[in-house]
Amino acid sequence: MAARDTGTTDLIADLDDGVLTLTLNRPEARNAMSGAMNAALSEQLAWAELEPQVKVVVLTGAGNGFCAGGDVKGMDNRNAGGGEPTPIDEAIHRQRVNQRATAGKLFKMPKPTIAALPGAAAGAGLSLALACDLRIMSRTAIMTTAFAKVGFSGDYGGTYFLTQLVGSAKARELYFLSDRVSADEALRLGLANWVVEPDELASRTREIASRLAGGPTIAYRYMKENLNRAMAGDVDDCLDLEATHHVHCGQTADHKEAARAFVERRAPVFQGR
Repeated sequence: MAARDTGTTDLIADLDDGVLTLTLNRPEARNAMSGAMNAALSEQLAWAELEPQVKVVVLTGAGNGFCAGGDVKGMDNRNAGGGEPTPIDEAIHRQRVNQRATAGKLFKMPKPTIAALPGAAAGAGLSLALACDLRIMSRTAIMTTAFAKVGFSGDYGGTYFLTQLVGSAKARELYFLSDRVSADEALRLGLANWVVEPDELASRTREIASRLAGGPTIAYRYMKENLNRAMAGDVDDCLDLEATHHVHCGQTADHKEAARAFVERRAPVFQGR
């Protein structure tokens, strides 16, 4: 395992056999976001998107939580501190840039992304989890939008991701009421792909990530684009895009190896070519 320098203790990054694990590391604050954490997360995701060694990205939290979202205590301190406020247009632009570089990157990068939840994912933390392709939860973990409880409308793409996953009516309920969703309920709603016992979370996450890291990376790239486009696209656009990507994948070495392996009754060995 190779540790990467993130420039801050608020984010830990480790690359091991194609799996980049990014650990939100403020357990004393339930891994609430900080400026240093967000900047480091943006940098690591930008690097991961273009780095051939990275096949899969896992986002998780240190200790017993995933991410509590924004640091509400820090917000209160800033509100009480006075001083010259950031102009609203500048603040909006900064927020937009940061959201696209974090939640947007997890959703759009052409590699599988997995959120592993050892504990609560709340507010923007939930949005980051929902931005990932797959989610695995400890049975003791919970999800909550939480925004209504602190007078926010929500950020980091949560309204988009949640609506796509559970539909508009349920998304409105979860945003307006900010109720806690248990791991089993998250699994029933389709917000989680797997629920495991707390002591099995790390090993099961590793198993899934390793399986993806050894898979056909070119095909995954186009699968993800197809699936993302299908979420809001016209059916004919989706059909045309699938055709283009499917024919392209048919020319790859990975496809030819898989076809030969099928005939020879063995497991394929994918090379990402």
